[in-house]
Amino acid sequence: MPPPDLNAPLASAGSAHPTVPPPSATSPDTTGRPGDAAPSSQTAPSIQTTPPGKAAALDDHARSDTPDAAPAAEVAAEVAAEAGASGRGSDTPRPRQDIPGANSPFARTWWGNAWVQALESQSMDAGRLARGRAYEGQGQVATVTVSPGQVIAYVQGSRPRPYRTRVQLRVLSDDEWERFLTAAAERPGHIAALLDKELPQSLADGGVQLLPGRGELRPSCSCPDSGHPCKHAAALCYRTARLLDEDPFVLLRLRGRTERELLDELSRRNATLAARSASGAADRRPGVRAKQAFAPRTLPPLPPPLPVPAHPASPPAYPAADGGPDPIALDQLATDAAARAHALLATGADAVGELTSRQDAVRIAAARPGSGLTASGRALYESLAPAVGLTPGELARAVAAWRQGGLEGLAVLDEPWDPPAGPFDQARPALLAADFPAFRPWRNRLTHPRGHRQLRFGRDGRWYPYESEAGRDDWWPRGTPDHDPVGALTALVGT
Repeated sequence: MPPPDLNAPLASAGSAHPTVPPPSATSPDTTGRPGDAAPSSQTAPSIQTTPPGKAAALDDHARSDTPDAAPAAEVAAEVAAEAGASGRGSDTPRPRQDIPGANSPFARTWWGNAWVQALESQSMDAGRLARGRAYEGQGQVATVTVSPGQVIAYVQGSRPRPYRTRVQLRVLSDDEWERFLTAAAERPGHIAALLDKELPQSLADGGVQLLPGRGELRPSCSCPDSGHPCKHAAALCYRTARLLDEDPFVLLRLRGRTERELLDELSRRNATLAARSASGAADRRPGVRAKQAFAPRTLPPLPPPLPVPAHPASPPAYPAADGGPDPIALDQLATDAAARAHALLATGADAVGELTSRQDAVRIAAARPGSGLTASGRALYESLAPAVGLTPGELARAVAAWRQGGLEGLAVLDEPWDPPAGPFDQARPALLAADFPAFRPWRNRLTHPRGHRQLRFGRDGRWYPYESEAGRDDWWPRGTPDHDPVGALTALVGT
């Protein structure tokens, strides 16, 4: 393959910046190599946009014509030539303020200058930036190929053969494009601005950061210059800023979507939003002005409450179903809920609401007829007991205590305590006077010498009788609590 004509005249340094023709003016066969169409002082370098697959093919084709490594002598000559042209060593950085025209905007749009700022913010060598700006001004950047994620061009340096230069930028994800399209479609002014080749700052800086930030531009070049970026990559970046001035869709193309794709999607979303708006307007009903709604006014008194029913209503019957809940258990829960609601309505208080899970489980089991000996009773105990950390036998004992004295009876079962001097100390003499043997005291309990009967003193001042088989220490609540220990024990003996 014969080498391209690299000696074609370039634009003069004193010429004005060329106007970039639109993509339609570029031949579809343009490959982005200077051998295909050498720029002149009257013709601006063109821009070509390609799909990702074609861009990759172009990348490989262009790389095949570019030597991967120059001989050492040629590289040294190139570095010396570049250093001589700039009047300094190639690795000597120059202060940033020495860039010609650095204090004035390079591009004519805010987004073009934002691109330039991203380039210049990641370079520490003002000299290379100045040379790149000069290369761009002299027309030494040939055809620019724009594809998702990169721009590629050949840049003429001091050697006869131009350098293949590329600048990469991250492509937006599908989620980021979704946020961008949603933000653009919600404001018709954004779509109108894009059609006028304008990029609203509120759109570019919205939910998705379209313009590159510091360090996002990744330049690479086939030249021997080790700068980051080198002069040729800087020239390509400056040239891209000119392209962005002419058409902000170049930036969107770099981020991964073509102009046609974006406009079609925005048109579809705009039509959907318009249809929803029209539907909402049709359904809108007359409202009340806020001033009228919040104006001071006197409200009529509330009607008197309805009288409390004499008793809670009975729940409906629950049918049995295979694999469904137990209808008897459902009936019990519904009856219990109705009773609690009735008590709350009548008294304004719900004593059950203060119970712990264990106490409430004991209460529910105690409300069920029987002692857990029937099949349904055993099933209830076996389901409730593990839920509150008890065995079915422990639950049955707690149920007996609840039936004996309610919440206080359950506390007497669970909590031994030390009563103060007074009624407890008077109980033993009273029992002796009633011809009972001397009971052994331990904390709040008095136990028969034979070990089969016991009285427990509750915090409510009542005595709770218990029984056990002699010598087994297996105490169960029996009988009725009484404020008189003799009366409580007599009732137990008489049962």
